[in-house]
This record gives sequence, C-alpha cells and structure tokens, in this order.
Amino acid sequence: MPKIHLDTDIGGDMDDLCALALLLRWPGVEITGITTTAEEHGRRAGYVRYVLDLTGRGDIPLAAGADLAEGYTRYESLGYPPEDENWPEPIAPQSGPTDDAVEVLRHSIEHGAIIAAVGPYTNLMLLDRQYPGILKQATVVLMGGYVYAPSAGFPQWSNEDDWNVQVDIQAAQHVMEQARPLLVPVSVTCQTALRRSDLPRLAQAGKLGDLLVRQAQVFDRTEGFAQKYGAVYAGLPDDLINFHHDPLACAIALGWRDGVVIEDFSLRLEVRDGWLHETPDPSGVPVRLVTEIDAAAFNAFWCEMVGSASG
Repeated sequence: MPKIHLDTDIGGDMDDLCALALLLRWPGVEITGITTTAEEHGRRAGYVRYVLDLTGRGDIPLAAGADLAEGYTRYESLGYPPEDENWPEPIAPQSGPTDDAVEVLRHSIEHGAIIAAVGPYTNLMLLDRQYPGILKQATVVLMGGYVYAPSAGFPQWSNEDDWNVQVDIQAAQHVMEQARPLLVPVSVTCQTALRRSDLPRLAQAGKLGDLLVRQAQVFDRTEGFAQKYGAVYAGLPDDLINFHHDPLACAIALGWRDGVVIEDFSLRLEVRDGWLHETPDPSGVPVRLVTEIDAAAFNAFWCEMVGSASG
C-alpha cells in the first residue's frame, strides 16, 4: 500500500483542497499524516480538520506547522478568501507547537511515506534541522521550482511567481540541497485545469464534492481565471476555473505517469535581490524535474477520481 504525507498551505488557492480531495479518494493509499505550513495560529489546520471530519477520516494525524509569526517567510500575513463563502460553517483553528508537525513528518518518513510538499517548505527545513540528514532518507516531492519558463500557449509566469519557493527561500534552498527532491514546477502545472464543465460531476460526489463545487464557484467569481488566462492563452480552456498545481504534484508522487517525463538535473541555487534562482549547472545540487505531462489526461484523471466517489 503506497503511503504519503501531505504538507500543505490549504486555505488560500483552492488547489490545496483539490489535492487533499484526490488523496482522500485515491483507493489503496495510506495518508500517514498531514501538516500545515505558512500557518496563522492553526487556521489552516482547522480547515484540514474540517475536511477530514467531513469525509470520516479524522483518524489521520494532523498538526499545525510553521507559523508566519515565527518569521521564516517573506510575508508577515496573508490574505484569505472570504471564509463565510468558502465554508458552510465557521471553522475552529487547530493550533499547536510547530514541534508537533515536525514529529508527524518524522513519523511519516520513518514509516516509508512519500512527502508531498505543496506549500512553502519551512516544515521540511525545520525537520532536517531537528533531525539532521533525515531528508536524505526520504522521498520528497515538491510542488514548485522554476528552471524553465512555461511553454507558449500558457501563462508566462516568472521566477518571482513561484510561490512555494519564493515565500521562504531559505527553506527552499535547504530542502533542495538536502533532499534530492522531485520538482513538479509551475512550467508544467500551469498546463492543468479545473473547469466549469467539471462541476456537475463533482456535485454528485457527496459532501466533499459539494465543498469543492462551493469553493470553485467562489474562486471562479472572485479570481476570473477564465477571462484572465483561458481567454488569453491558447493552451487553456475557455471555462478555466483554476490550475491543478498541487493535485498534479500529489498524483506524480503516487506514481501517475501519463505523458510524464522526469529528467535528472543539477541546479545552481543562488539568491539574487532577495529571490532564489535555480539554474542548470553540472556542478550544482542534484534534483529530478518533471519536464512534460499529458495535461488533458491528468484533468480527466483528477475529475474521475474525485467525482466518481459517492462520498
């Protein structure tokens, strides 16, 4: 049975919820733990707890991790989408010491779980500081990385737009240097799409499907990706709601390989003007990098996996 640990900054962009939904619906997968990062006094952990309780999976170990107040990240606070619109009831925070998250991560690695980090990587850095060398023993998949620009037909984001890396560049550099991770970069995740046409199927997927539809409709109305990206870039559908950044990383972590090409790279990591840059260099740190995917196949896979369950 494959094992996975999710380290997430759920609560902002809804692709974290889409990733968690995929893991919860994936047959035969054991989620050994969930930790939250870029926390604000347990707010994100409270969101995870709500989803776990909603799906009857309250047995999964959960801990709030590194908090913005601890000063690791570029920002002291982050905006959140309107909670009363995104969630059907008020969500109680689940706070706790960051050390609890470190221990949940340690337990997951010691039990052979893949670590899928889909938010800033602060928790992984703190884990490796507490237990030096543990990341070298782990299989680590990072959503993030900016080695090459996106292909024509997709949003031409820059290095500074690589959220998970740039929010905590110290952690990103540490984890890339210590873990030999698999990077699932924005240059490929920007090819994926959650679409308006997916919503009827999700609406049949029980309480979790209802929550996804609710948040997708709010995100669609407030972010306007159909107009901002779908109508502008030929590679994206006109009914785009959001990108499946985090679900794609989790799927690749668990072995989804339709059209996936993974290449070995060595990267020189440099901080310039406050931003981390990853440049191919034979003398750099070794990583693995996803360079190609079949985005249409992934979009269909995610919708089938999440939308086919009755809840």
